[in-house]
Amino acid sequence: MGTTVMSTLPAIRRATRADAPELERLFGILGHPIGREAILAQWDAWMAQGNIALVADRQGGTLAGVIALCYMRVLHRTRPVGRISTLVVDSTVLGRGIGRSLVAAAEAIFTDAGCELVEVTSNMRRADAHAFYERLGYERTSYKFAKRISGDRSA
Repeated sequence: MGTTVMSTLPAIRRATRADAPELERLFGILGHPIGREAILAQWDAWMAQGNIALVADRQGGTLAGVIALCYMRVLHRTRPVGRISTLVVDSTVLGRGIGRSLVAAAEAIFTDAGCELVEVTSNMRRADAHAFYERLGYERTSYKFAKRISGDRSA
């Protein structure tokens, strides 16, 4: 039975600029309404920093999910830290192993890159996501604090 489930999982591949319309849709599901133009405007700079996104393809040209990855060098660790900054699975295919497959693919990439730790951030309101990560062996280890700043130095 487990083999049948695995054979129905969508193929996972690296995202490309051509995925921008579907990334826009998926990020909207998560509550991040960013337009495809904005995604494309920052794509090259984002990729140049070593970031990548993986997507789960499905028939019809749509994506079943996306996971965005970045690497960090922090002074208090001897090896890089991998960070999952976004994971979205289309609500029509939740519970079919797609999120689990995307996380496993991310962990493999981070392992190959020599990372010693994988971090995940998840909005405090997303209890279902927290339970998902805990089922995959992730532990709550810290609080994350955030403060919006303008970033506009011309003001």
